[in-house]
Amino acid sequence: MVIQSNMSPAAIVEVWSNTAEIFKRHKIPFTKQVLATLIDEEQLIPLLHELNAAVGSSVSTCIDGG
Repeated sequence: MVIQSNMSPAAIVEVWSNTAEIFKRHKIPFTKQVLATLIDEEQLIPLLHELNAAVGSSVSTCIDGG
């Protein structure tokens, strides 16, 4: 599974606890609001890359349907 902009920090941390430090470092609260509405796109893309790298996931490791 790839972490995406339509996921909330709370849900991401619930599944991948090691991402909590990344959210703390970027000062992003653990809310149920989706990432796309919390931060602007300029910051979102690098954050998604960092989060996915931390959990060992990328578009190339994901298959259609999860």
